[in-house]
Amino acid sequence: MMSVRQITSVNPATEEVLGRFDPHTPDRIEAALAKAATAAAQWRSVPIEVRAQHLQRAAAILRADRDRLAALITEEMGKPIAEAEAEVEKSAWCCEYYAEHGPAMLADEPVETTATRSHITYEPLGLVLAVMPWNFPLWQVFRFAPPALLAGNGAVLKHASNVPRCALAIAEIWEQAGCPAGLFSTLLAGPDAVPGLIADDRIRALTLTGSTEVGAQVAAMAAAHLKPQVLELGGSDPFIVLADADIPAAAAAAVTARTLNGGQSCISGKRFIVEDAVAEEFTEAFAAGVAALTVGDPFDRDVRVGPLARASIRTDLLDQVRRSISAGARVVTGGTAPDGPGFYFRPAVLDNVTPEMAVAAEETFGPVAAVIQAKGPAEAVDIANGTEFGLGAALWTSDLDRASHLVPSIDAGAVFVNGIVASDPRLPFGGVKRSGYGRELGVFGARQFTNVKSVWTGPAQNGQDHPLSE
Repeated sequence: MMSVRQITSVNPATEEVLGRFDPHTPDRIEAALAKAATAAAQWRSVPIEVRAQHLQRAAAILRADRDRLAALITEEMGKPIAEAEAEVEKSAWCCEYYAEHGPAMLADEPVETTATRSHITYEPLGLVLAVMPWNFPLWQVFRFAPPALLAGNGAVLKHASNVPRCALAIAEIWEQAGCPAGLFSTLLAGPDAVPGLIADDRIRALTLTGSTEVGAQVAAMAAAHLKPQVLELGGSDPFIVLADADIPAAAAAAVTARTLNGGQSCISGKRFIVEDAVAEEFTEAFAAGVAALTVGDPFDRDVRVGPLARASIRTDLLDQVRRSISAGARVVTGGTAPDGPGFYFRPAVLDNVTPEMAVAAEETFGPVAAVIQAKGPAEAVDIANGTEFGLGAALWTSDLDRASHLVPSIDAGAVFVNGIVASDPRLPFGGVKRSGYGRELGVFGARQFTNVKSVWTGPAQNGQDHPLSE
């Protein structure tokens, strides 16, 4: 039985209620699923070049409505307005990228066999359920939607309950782009609706971005119904700084890596693993950069760090800092909550951290940086790998030959050398270990929700027999 509790949008900067929404009833969810299934059946027969035109229209709509959409993001989850505007632009870029390159990624591929003709074709699966988080309210959805829709699928979105206005706006964008009515459907529902959606025969696959714990539960439900899934889960990304790195550049990048989006990102740099010889220099520059950041109203363009999205996130961060201090860590800067309304938190840098402390052993979903010293590159990689997570990693060194030898040893879905880990429509995105599986973006994202079908057309050539059956 679904909860009847209202879905509430709260401004985390002021704690003002922005809106209340009644969750969709079972009848309304059923009607949305039926409409989406009908739309998807129609959509799969639309030529891919025409589908690509709809993606281009969606990109144009995003850019034309950038100011309103960015304000929605900032109001609902506290992202600084300039970052919110960049999120809208990145979503538009993803639409354009797949509109331009996706048809070639999904084109039939000929394969030489004994047949007159053999090829691989990529066909849509049907309806994809997306269970999405609040931290990038548009980008998380537009990371999967353009390639999934281009491939001929429909989409049903169950967004995080604290960003309902963003969720509704996303469905409007696809409708305005001219997609069949209901092809992209937003459901306003709590987590208790997810098991029924996964079990529904019309849902053919699902994608989830969220915590490792929720991902494991969803994976078990999907497995019970033999439905493919993409899981992008938690992360405790290492940011490795070797002694030969450009320390000022690494420290400046570390500030952004830890505080972008208020540090509320699975791929934020969280554990800063630094060789002993440069640890003091790096920590001093890093902490100074963090301390100089302005925390405040996210609509103020001079502000670099807005509020955290929810009060519970701040409570968890304060507890992780407290437990780490009790275990011997030292706060270099920040780590406190200012008085007054809003879920604000002063970004923190802690040193004297060891891998078993809370700020290193657990995922810190907010601007808390743990500086861990390593005796050399080998130990730095061992510390980096000493976690259940494996999403992204950064490696800073001036010796690119050494970097090329270290990268294969790092357990992560992506390693950025002398850069900040980021998602990019051109590159596959996902993790290993308890950070999930499957890939979004790039050519793998284009094909993720397709039936990879082999087609063999006889007769066999040159009198050869058909290959033996398995």
